[in-house]
Amino acid sequence: MLKQLTRARLAWLIAIVLILLFVLYRCTAGGEDAPEYQTQVVEKTNVVSRVSTSGSLQAVVTVDVGSQVSGRIQELYADFNSKVKKGEKIAKIDPSLFQSAVSQAEANVMAARANVLRLQVTAEDAERQAKRASDVFAQKLISETDRDNAVATARSASASVEQAKGQLAQSLAQLDQARTNLRYTDIISPTDGVVISRAVNVGQTVAASLQAPVIFTIAQDLAKMEVHTNVAESDIGRLKPGMRVSFTVDAYPGEPFRGSIRDIRNAAQVVQNVVTYDAVIDVSNDDLKLKPGMTATVSVITDRRRDVLAVPNAAMRFRPDNVPAGAGAGGAAGERRQTAGGGQGGQGGQSGQGAGQGRRWNRDNPDSANEGEVAAPEAPKRTVYVLVDGQPAPRQVTAGITDGRVTEITGGDLKEGDNVIVSIAGQNPNQQRGGQGQRPNFRIL
Repeated sequence: MLKQLTRARLAWLIAIVLILLFVLYRCTAGGEDAPEYQTQVVEKTNVVSRVSTSGSLQAVVTVDVGSQVSGRIQELYADFNSKVKKGEKIAKIDPSLFQSAVSQAEANVMAARANVLRLQVTAEDAERQAKRASDVFAQKLISETDRDNAVATARSASASVEQAKGQLAQSLAQLDQARTNLRYTDIISPTDGVVISRAVNVGQTVAASLQAPVIFTIAQDLAKMEVHTNVAESDIGRLKPGMRVSFTVDAYPGEPFRGSIRDIRNAAQVVQNVVTYDAVIDVSNDDLKLKPGMTATVSVITDRRRDVLAVPNAAMRFRPDNVPAGAGAGGAAGERRQTAGGGQGGQGGQSGQGAGQGRRWNRDNPDSANEGEVAAPEAPKRTVYVLVDGQPAPRQVTAGITDGRVTEITGGDLKEGDNVIVSIAGQNPNQQRGGQGQRPNFRIL
């Protein structure tokens, strides 16, 4: 019985050892599998750097035509897309109440003038009485009190005349206001243009108590339009007034339109937590294809390189297994260095900052770096990997402009015809950053 138990335990022990040996063999065999690298040949090409954004088309001058008086819309003489001239009547507000106000103001003026005339007659009579009293007083026929009363009455009558003249002036002003309000019942176009919006209908009442209600919106000249864009702060430094621009609209897919940047406005706007600036683009619209409010997809060429060495951007992002980002020919400091005066990111940036203190770059004399001057910025250094004898070999390069697909190479150890590694077969390119998403060194089947 004891021998049977011992044999059973030995059999189990042998089975466990065999299983462990099998697993160890499979793990070792899996780790020796060489990865299949995807490469592309380094060649010369054209690289165009662009800034892409979107915006909306607007007329250069848009005027909101409103009403300064309240009332019911009696007539409309213009509609959507109507061409209007400056001074042309485009709407009419019911003038009945305003005509009555003019008539009442005219009657008030007539009454005020009659009152002035009456008081003038009274004043003239009081003046004669005062003069007669003065003559009689000189002959000692009346008392001094009677003479003074006559003089005071004359002066009071003269003051009444002046007061009546003031009331007449007020009546004339009210008459002028009533006539002006009556003229405002005719809505006049302030400019030549095209009606792009009408906000009221005949019979509708408009109220101008707090602000002038908008009746029409007139675009001055649709043959000249502008695009207002939202350019992110990271790209705004690459744009300048006068740059040529191309854009497309959904109404005419595949048909490019041209324009130029007129102005870059300093007022910042926050769009989806991104600080943006308005770059205003002048556009010619002689054929009137473009309409206000259209969404424009804008592209601005900021730089161009012809027949230069370039590598895919995927090669810039590629890192072999077990090689952290920044390691290799350039080292962590080489990957992160931004300027000779120091930058951010790791000890390399801090050491560069200490070395650059007290040295400022002189733009007029780039070779000089006197005390108190910051050194000139260096071009960014990057590391790419080329396939040599089936193994990745690092090459440090100087990167130039990029078009989002390929990057210009302005210097370094890379040459035309090299095979740069862009990915590993079967691996997610987004995981090819050192340490993240690395392939395991063994496989368990």
